[in-house]
Amino acid sequence: MAEKKTYYITTAIAYTSGKPHIGNTYEAILADAIARFKRKEGYDVFFQTGTDEHGQKIEEKAKAAGVTPQKFVDDVAGVIKGIWDLVGTSYDKFMRTTDPEHEKQVAAIFKKFFEQGDIYKGYYEGLYCTPCESFWTESQLVEGKCPDCGREVKPAKEEAYFFKMGKYADRLIEHIEKHPEFIQPVSRKNEMMNNFLKKGLQDLCVSRTTFKWGIPVDFDNKHVVYVWLDALTNYITGLGYDIGGNHAENYKKYWPADLHLIGKDILRFHTIYWPIFLMALGEPLPKQVFGHPWLLQGDGKMSKSKGNVIYADDLARLYGVDAVRYFVLHEMPFDNDGQITWELVTERFNTDLANVLGNLVSRTVAMIGKYFGGTVVRSLPQNEEGVDGEFKATVTAAAEKVQKKADELRIADALTEIFTVFRRANKYIDETMPWALAKDESKKARLNDVLYNLSEAIQIGASLLDSFMPETSEKIFTAFGGKTRSLEESSKFALPESVSVTAIPPLFQRLDFKALEPEIEKIREAQKAEYEASQAPAPAPEAKAEETEKAPEITIDDFAKVQLRVGEIIACEKVPKSSKLLHETVKFGNEIRSVVSGIAKHYSPEELVGKKVVFVTNLAPRTVCGVLSEGMILAAEDEDGTLSLVTPDKAELKSGASLG
Repeated sequence: MAEKKTYYITTAIAYTSGKPHIGNTYEAILADAIARFKRKEGYDVFFQTGTDEHGQKIEEKAKAAGVTPQKFVDDVAGVIKGIWDLVGTSYDKFMRTTDPEHEKQVAAIFKKFFEQGDIYKGYYEGLYCTPCESFWTESQLVEGKCPDCGREVKPAKEEAYFFKMGKYADRLIEHIEKHPEFIQPVSRKNEMMNNFLKKGLQDLCVSRTTFKWGIPVDFDNKHVVYVWLDALTNYITGLGYDIGGNHAENYKKYWPADLHLIGKDILRFHTIYWPIFLMALGEPLPKQVFGHPWLLQGDGKMSKSKGNVIYADDLARLYGVDAVRYFVLHEMPFDNDGQITWELVTERFNTDLANVLGNLVSRTVAMIGKYFGGTVVRSLPQNEEGVDGEFKATVTAAAEKVQKKADELRIADALTEIFTVFRRANKYIDETMPWALAKDESKKARLNDVLYNLSEAIQIGASLLDSFMPETSEKIFTAFGGKTRSLEESSKFALPESVSVTAIPPLFQRLDFKALEPEIEKIREAQKAEYEASQAPAPAPEAKAEETEKAPEITIDDFAKVQLRVGEIIACEKVPKSSKLLHETVKFGNEIRSVVSGIAKHYSPEELVGKKVVFVTNLAPRTVCGVLSEGMILAAEDEDGTLSLVTPDKAELKSGASLG
C-alpha cells in the first residue's frame, strides 16, 4: 500500500492579550476546513495552531491584573483553546511559546545566528516617540514632531541585537520569482516584492532590554528575544525541530509546511522575515503562505466600549456551531474583506441553512416516511424521466468542482458549489411534485424514484459538506441511515440499493431577529460594563503620587480660534512611506479635503470609509510623507493605548456641521 502524502497546515499563533473575537476565530475555522478536506482527499494531515505568549504588552497586562505573566498567559491560552475547541477545530497540536522545549530551541537558534554572523549587537538611537514606540531622525520629523502622530519626541537610546536581513534578500527574491505560488493571493506577493524586498531591507531588531517577559538571550542576560524570532519559529519547534540536528519524527515527516494560513496584516513577517530565518538555519522554506482577508464588523471597528465585539461563543449559543462555521467560511471572499453583523448572520441562517438545507432534509425525510413507510429503493435507469438526467448530472458534477475550489483555497466558492446541489434538489421537488404523484397509485414507482433521487442528492451534498459543517453532515447521515462518502463516491449516483430514513429534529429553524435582539442587547451591555469596569481608576497609592502636569488655562476666545467640523471619510488608504499613517479623503459639506492621520495601528482603511468624524479644519496645511494634510482628525487615547475617534452620536448629522 502506497504511503499517504503528507500535508502540514498552520495558523498564526494567537496573541494572549485577551479573548479572541470572531475575526480571529475565523482563521482557526478556515484552517480546520482545509485540514478536514485534505484528510478527505487522502492526505496524512498535521494541523498546528496555538498561542504567542511573550512580550511587553503581556508583562504590562499581567502587572495590571496583579498576577504573574505565566499565570496571565495560562488563563488566556485556556480561553483561546476553549474557543478553538468550541468551533470544532481538529488540530493535532496546540502550540504554546512558553513550552520549555520551544524556549530552549529559540535560545539556541538565537545563539547560532549570532555565532555565524547573522546577528550583531547595536542600538537604537534617535528621537523617540513613546506612543508610537518608534525612533526617528531629525530629517524625518514634521515641524519637529513625530511624523506619524504629531506628538513630541525625546532623545533616546536602547541597546539591541539586529538580524542582517539584507544578507539573504537576493536569495529570497529569487525564490519568490521561481515559485509564484509561494505567496497567495497574487496581490499580496506583489505588495511584498514592490513595497519591501525590492526597496531594500533594513536590519531587524531581534532583542529588547526594556522588559523581561521573553526568552532570555543566554549569553547576554540583559536581553530577551524579541517577538518575531520567538513566535515564527513555533512552526518548526512544534514539530520537534532541534538545533543540533536530532529532529523528532514529525519534523522529518511534515516539514516543510504545505501552508501557513495567516491574516494579511502579518504577511511581511511570514514571507520575508520567516523565510530568511529558515535560510539562515539551512532549512527548507514553506511551500505556501496565504494571507487571508479580514472579517470586519459591519458598523465599524470592534470595540467593547461600543458593545459591538462579536465572539464565537455568543454566536454559537444563539445560532449553533455549524451556523457560525458556515457564515464565516461562506461570507469571506478570497482576497477581499468580509462583513459580519448580527443581522447578516440571521439573514444567512434563514435563507441558506433553514430554507435551502433544513427545509430540504425535513421535507424529503417526511415524504419517504409518509408515502413509503420510511424506505425507498434504488431507481432503475430505464425509469428515468426528462428532468432526472440533468438533475443527476448537476449533483455528480459537484465533487470535482468543490475539490478544485478547495484546493485553490477558495472555500467560500466551494461552499457555494455544495449549496448548488441542495438548491437544485429543492427545484427538483418543485419540478416533480411528489405530493401530486402520491395521489395517483399508478405513479407510485415514479414517486419512489423521485424520493430516492432526492435522498442521493442530499447524501452526496452532505458528504461534500462534512469538512465545513461536520455536525450537520453527521445529523443528515443519521436521518438517511448512510455515512459520508469519498470524493470519488460522491461523483457517482445511486450507490445504495435502498434508503431508510429516521425522523430527526429540524436542522435549522428560522429565526426572528426581533426575538434575538434582547439577548444581543444583553451581550452589548455586558461588554460596555466590562469596559467601564476596566477603565475605573485604581485606588490611590499610599505614597503621594506626583500630580499630572496640567495644561495651561485658556479663555473662550482662545478656544474659539479652533474650528471643529464634522467630516465624512469617503475614501481612505495607507500612506506608502509609513506603517502608521492613513490618508483620508474627507467631505465637509460641499468641500473635499485631504487629511493624513497617524492611526493605522488602530484602524484599517476599510473601517473608516463612511464614518463621520470630528476634525480640526483651520490648521495650516502641511505635507506628511509626501501627502498633503489639510486638517487633523480628533481622537481620544487612554493610558493603555486604546484609541477611539471622536464621532457625532447622531448618524443623521450632516458632514460639514460645525462644533462649538
